[in-house]
Amino acid sequence: MRKFSFLFFLLIAQVTIAQQLRVLDKETRRPINNVNVFSESHDFNSHTNKEGIIDISSVKANEILIFSHISYALVSVKKSELEKRKYVLYLTKESEQLDEVVLSVFKTEAKTNRVAEQIAVISAKEIQQVSPQTSADLLANVPGIKVQKSQAGGGSPVLRGMESNRVLLVVDGVRMNNAIYRKGHLQNSITVTPNQLDRMEVVFGPSSVIYGSDALGGVIHYYTKTPRLSETVETNTSFFNRFSSVNNEITTNASVEISSKNWASFTSVSFSDFGDLKMGKRRSHGFSDWGKVFEYSENTDSFFSASPKTNTDPNIQRNTGYSQTDILQKFFVPLSKKTDLKLNFQYSSSSDIPRFDRLDERSGGTLKFAEWFYGPQKRLLISPQLNINPENNWMEKGTFTFAYQNIQESRVQRRFGSLDRSHREEAVDIFSLNADFTVPLTKNKRRNLTYGLEFSHNDVSSKSYGQTLNVFANQVVGVLGEFPVQSRYPDGGSSYMSAAVYAGYRQDLSDKSTLNTGVRFTRTNLKARWIDQTFITLPNTDIALDNSAFTATIGYVYKPNKNWQLNSVISSGFRSPNIDDVGRVREKSNILTIPNIHVDPEFAYNAEIGIQKYFNNRKFRVGFNTYYTLLEHYILRDVIRSGPNANLVINYDGAQYRASAGEVVTNQNKGTAYVFGYTASYQGKLSDKISTSGFVTYTKGRTYDTNEPLSSIPPLFGQFDLNYIDNKLELGASLRFNSKKDISDFNITEGIDNHDLTPVVNPNGTTATEIYYGSPSWMTIAFNSSYQFNENWKVQGMLNNIFDQHYREFASGVSAPGRNFSFSLITTF
Repeated sequence: MRKFSFLFFLLIAQVTIAQQLRVLDKETRRPINNVNVFSESHDFNSHTNKEGIIDISSVKANEILIFSHISYALVSVKKSELEKRKYVLYLTKESEQLDEVVLSVFKTEAKTNRVAEQIAVISAKEIQQVSPQTSADLLANVPGIKVQKSQAGGGSPVLRGMESNRVLLVVDGVRMNNAIYRKGHLQNSITVTPNQLDRMEVVFGPSSVIYGSDALGGVIHYYTKTPRLSETVETNTSFFNRFSSVNNEITTNASVEISSKNWASFTSVSFSDFGDLKMGKRRSHGFSDWGKVFEYSENTDSFFSASPKTNTDPNIQRNTGYSQTDILQKFFVPLSKKTDLKLNFQYSSSSDIPRFDRLDERSGGTLKFAEWFYGPQKRLLISPQLNINPENNWMEKGTFTFAYQNIQESRVQRRFGSLDRSHREEAVDIFSLNADFTVPLTKNKRRNLTYGLEFSHNDVSSKSYGQTLNVFANQVVGVLGEFPVQSRYPDGGSSYMSAAVYAGYRQDLSDKSTLNTGVRFTRTNLKARWIDQTFITLPNTDIALDNSAFTATIGYVYKPNKNWQLNSVISSGFRSPNIDDVGRVREKSNILTIPNIHVDPEFAYNAEIGIQKYFNNRKFRVGFNTYYTLLEHYILRDVIRSGPNANLVINYDGAQYRASAGEVVTNQNKGTAYVFGYTASYQGKLSDKISTSGFVTYTKGRTYDTNEPLSSIPPLFGQFDLNYIDNKLELGASLRFNSKKDISDFNITEGIDNHDLTPVVNPNGTTATEIYYGSPSWMTIAFNSSYQFNENWKVQGMLNNIFDQHYREFASGVSAPGRNFSFSLITTF
């Protein structure tokens, strides 16, 4: 009898233990504390503990349990189904109800229904569906973003009429912007491959005090894939292979994830090879020869040709091919129940990248440059990140992110008719520390405080030299001699330091309204030294500039009912001039930019309103966001009108430039300007199998002081998508369009908009009398499809620009791809 009783109680105990449910994060496999769990009948109501465990033994087998947490999607599941899952439940941050969880605004989880800022979130699934060749192509699919390209190996995102060093790029919490991020067009966005991204978030406008300087137009935050823990040792491998016909692209990505209870690793290697890009043949814009490449330079490092070569197919843009390799290695180690360590290693390197728009530049009726290419663009990131969860009165959780980055880039050029090849090489070492903390001020977390600090130090090295080539029978066999070349940045070295502290406060004033506020103080220090005065003489060869500023934001979210949300934001931002603003020397379109050591910060004051209407239980959303940004002391590239430099004559790369003729310019502070715009969008499900999304973006920007258009203001553009999913089959169609931008809306002063690369209305006129048309309108249609054979094999096919339209994105120096078929094979084991 005693044995029977013992076995009976043992059995009861085992059943009870078996009904201890564990709730884990699907991405990290870490326990989730404070998940509210209640039955549909409301007979049961409890929450998980710090181990993510909850006892559900009292719940009946046919009862439905609902799992609710502010940072995760709502889940409903029968208890009997949990038994089949061995009492382990994984929660995800994705939701059918379009209430995405975003990380970028407060550097901690927050649902969009509590955030006032305009935000776009691109998930790993959406990235795979778009299947972009580069991250710049991925950004071009984000509502509200326009991407400019000077060559195929690049892509400069434009947010709210702001571009390059007015837009902040971040990867895994580390600022990518550095001391030589330039004004104009910036191509660094491609150094993070889309094949290694887990998600991407875009915060529009200068509203976030988390990031500070450079984020006038907004923040683009790349989140790379992170390994997950597992109760047992698991190894998962995946392979991605793609071919594209328009440039004979071949991309291969291999990834290995090793998971265990005590550590996890993720390794990914990606290689892409891009051939010369073919433009569209159908010219609905009416300009028969615009963009065609009739001749090109076939010069290389080792091959010499004294004259251009005729292009047998003018629709192929010669000198646009390149290759790129990206490596990602991450380790995830839980040091304790409250402390995690992530080790993040990233390396990206390209081949030489031809600067297509410069190689297509003409002077005196013939091509100007025999050689103009970027040397291998290299980016190294080493970043340990420590996540702590002390859960005390002054800090619930915090993140320390340390980082070292090494950036290398170079420029090589030589003109036709010359044997002199010039080299300019830059390297930047960046050391940074971010510390971000959050603490709830009330137990129900209706009042939350975030605070932190950021420190970044940039060391810039800039070298230059010239070589006179020794040529024999079309082969470069050596160097006859060397000659001095003006460096791009201060040749004695330069540094840029930024230090900041911030605090943010978020409060749910009621169930219907949320208040977000924040303030940030930033101080910057710039030092630079010039040694060689052969070409340019400066009044001061050693400079030190100190700037500081307070910026603030206040946002309000009001939800009158379940289906309406009203957002409003008032914010300020600033951008302190970096080494590129103060000390760059470069030539483009026969205009020479020289240093100006008297450039001051530019400021932005922003107001925006957003309205969102939800339908079908919040599964469909229509939104409208409008903003007005006032720029003060904005920086503009302009001619030298007065002072000792007004009569400068400078010899640069074998040519002479006169300031009196408007051929020499500097970056200068001006008065005030404004940018106004809106984005109207929709997203959601039409049925269980059909979803759709779309947007239209309008931007206008002008200066108040000179009444000129601002640079980087794109014309009206938009995109509409329709997708169908039925079990293993996915089908999709998209329409992209761009309206005309008249030449009168281009900023001619700076030349950033590349007005001289738009169609010529009077092609028989001289260069001096040419009349430019502006940017023609265009529209393209694309189809995509995929089929999941089983859990291990998936194929994907895409047909872009179906009607083979010829067009160029606004301000771009290279024509967009013509009709393109791409095929991808995705395998996982």
